[in-house]
This record gives sequence, C-alpha cells and structure tokens, in this order.
Amino acid sequence: MHTSAQSFGPAPFRVSDALASGIPRHRLRRSDLAIPIHGVRAPSRLRPTLVEAVATVLRHDQWFSHSTAASMWGAPLPRNLAQDVVHVSTASDRTMRRPQVIGHRCARPAVREHGVARVSSPARTWFECAEFLREEDLVALGDYFVGPAALATIDDLAAEIRPGARGARRARGALGRVRVGAESAMETAVRLAVVDAGFPEPELNVDVYDDSAVFLGRVDMAWTDRRIALEYDGDHHRDREQFRRDQRRGNGFTANDWLVIHATAADAARPAVMFERLRQAFLARPGGTRRPANSGRAGFDDSRRPA
Repeated sequence: MHTSAQSFGPAPFRVSDALASGIPRHRLRRSDLAIPIHGVRAPSRLRPTLVEAVATVLRHDQWFSHSTAASMWGAPLPRNLAQDVVHVSTASDRTMRRPQVIGHRCARPAVREHGVARVSSPARTWFECAEFLREEDLVALGDYFVGPAALATIDDLAAEIRPGARGARRARGALGRVRVGAESAMETAVRLAVVDAGFPEPELNVDVYDDSAVFLGRVDMAWTDRRIALEYDGDHHRDREQFRRDQRRGNGFTANDWLVIHATAADAARPAVMFERLRQAFLARPGGTRRPANSGRAGFDDSRRPA
C-alpha cells in the first residue's frame, strides 16, 4: 500500500494508472500530492511544470507544438508571450481540450522525440510560430534554429511554408532576413535595426586577425572592407573580469586600425545614438559596399561624406 508521496516516484503520474495499480482513490486526495492538471498527480515537492504535467496525458497521436515546442528546443521567444498555456497538436480529429491547453489539428505532421515528449520539428515549429509572432521575432527564431545549434537549415525553414496558410506571408518575409551566424536574439534585433536604417548588411561573428595573422578576437558584426565592427554587449560584460578582457581585446583592435562600436539593450530599444556612431564610422572609412539610406530613416548616406 502506498502511504507517502515518496512511494509514487520522481515524476507526475496519471490517476487512472494509479487506480489500475491498486492505489485507493482516497490516497490520491491527500495533501502530499499536487494536482497540476485534471487527472494527474505528483508529489508536492516536485512542482512539475505545465509541460511535464500535460506530457503525462499525451496520446500517441499528440505532440507539443508552436511556442511550446520552441521553448522546449531552447529557442528565444518574446517575453510578453503567454507562458501559462501549452500548445498540443494532433493528426486526428480529437484535439486536446483542457484548461491551459490550446489544441491544434495537423494533417501533415513533422515530429521528433525531444526530452519528455514528442514535439514539432524545429523547422515546423518555426512556421507554426508565424501564426502569432511579429516578423522580427520570427527572424530571431529562425536565426536560432539555423545558428550554432544547427537544428535546421534555411532550406528546411523554406520547405515548411505552406502557401495560403495562416502566417505564410509573414514567414516568407522573415525567411528572407534569416541569417546563419547570429548567436543571440539581441544580436538579431540589432542587425535588423542597422540594416533597416540603411546601412550595408554586416558579416556575422567574424574572426579578426592582424596583419601577422595573430587572432584579435571574434566580433558580432563587421564590415571588414572598412574595418568597422559592431558589438552587442550583454549583461555579462558588466562583470569586472569580463570588462578587463574586453579592454585588452579592444586595445588590440584599436592598434590594428579597427573602429569598434558597442551597443547595449538600450541601444536596441532606442537606436538613434548607435546609428549616429555608425554613420560617423562609415564617413571616416569611405569605400566598400554602399547602400543608400531608407527614406525617413537615420541611416548612412555616403553622399554626406566630407570632401
């Protein structure tokens, strides 16, 4: 007879399975067991996530999809996206109907095993999220999947776009801006802002060497023909030791005639100052590939270069 939460093991379990194994119903009502969702129990000390609880009751024809799958793949999502619901898709007509669950029907599954359950493939997840993400956020999601994680290729993303489907137009627009090489969602945001402002598109995560082939460092974005770099400094750059490393690294770039512009999250939100620093850097380094500034945007216009 089970008399304590420890008897139930280290994972959520279905009430029906417990009853079938001979555990009396009154035992499942005790306070040492939590009820994360209807029909599921878990030792109170576990505090299972909603995904873990729902995974306990998934049928063989159901899997996690959309933003839930994106989170499970470790992908970046907007902070304001609802985290108190999970998306579950099925290939049958019986979509999951539970509180905090959004059910979807999918006639053409693309599913992989991942973690605690089956999930939409990375490329399919990307296209599913086109239903509700902004184009910029969809670009960041695509950058993640085709980036260092190497969970998909740009061709994989393209193959998932279904003409006429909800979000297809947004997905096509985002696909044209997805790039291999971005290593964070904020790097993507800064790159998109810079390009939309009219600057030439930068190379991503470039290894820089001096004239003697000595490695100086890797920069987030670079216009190598002009020796201009743009670095996004996240919170980890506030660490004292990291600051010292940044200073030593910066000295090497300066000694080798590189102009390095630094941007932060504040610059991504209000980029006017960053644009002006870049504009001045481009004026100081004429030549290379040029692109005229977009109308009405504070970009780079080579015609304003001093004689």
